[in-house]
Amino acid sequence: MLDRLEQHYDAVPRSGARVEDFGPLTLFVREGPGWPLYARPTPGRSGAVSAADVTRVRVRQRELGAPESFEWVAETAPGLREAAEEAGLMVHEYPLMVLGPDAPTPAVPERADGVAIRSVGPDDPLLPSALAVPHLAFAQPGTRVGAAGLAELGEAVRSRAGDGSVERAAARIRAGLTRVAAAVEDGGALCAGQHQPVGPVSEIVGVGTLPTARRRGLGHAVTAALVADARSRDVETLFLSAGDEDVARIYARLGFRSVATALIAEPGE
Repeated sequence: MLDRLEQHYDAVPRSGARVEDFGPLTLFVREGPGWPLYARPTPGRSGAVSAADVTRVRVRQRELGAPESFEWVAETAPGLREAAEEAGLMVHEYPLMVLGPDAPTPAVPERADGVAIRSVGPDDPLLPSALAVPHLAFAQPGTRVGAAGLAELGEAVRSRAGDGSVERAAARIRAGLTRVAAAVEDGGALCAGQHQPVGPVSEIVGVGTLPTARRRGLGHAVTAALVADARSRDVETLFLSAGDEDVARIYARLGFRSVATALIAEPGE
């Protein structure tokens, strides 16, 4: 299972990045605007990763103006945490959860708390808000109702207009690299998320609910829609990293089970 996830982790960034080889570490460098990328262990490379290896990558990331970020699975690269911490990085833990091929596909409600749940296509007018709402959600993490609402969502959509992000997402949807689902009310997305299929494996990413719309079951419903979409496209195994244990419990209700620990290393504040 973890080998399959490693193959997926390595494959997905390559569709929008160039790769720089640092021996036991691989640095993905974004080609053009978009979500910043990271470094991670090089698949198939044996031997320990040292603090010096981590530092070499950090120097290159600074040269590129990229975040000094590393992502990996604790169980597949057990020595990297010590090396990252020795190199001065702070390591954060997240539950890595899997929905295996034998798990039933969850039922997808047409509506959740009165809000429609549906897929979002490349030419859908909803796509800009479906891309913007997770940014607001992650800026106020957790599951509690927060302050950011429709006014902030409208501003987030306007601020991203013309930056090419919607066009890039639409191209990925057309190419089958990304699938998007959302909870929709009054023409805007109150919650949205994506999955990124590569063969029989897909990762669910970026599921976020507008902070003022939390505690209504929208994240659960959108994730169920993403699972159903993936299964309809012959994806057997889905996985995700939960933001914390409270979020993990939401995914557990859909059948996801913790199998490992996802780690992210970055400079401390």
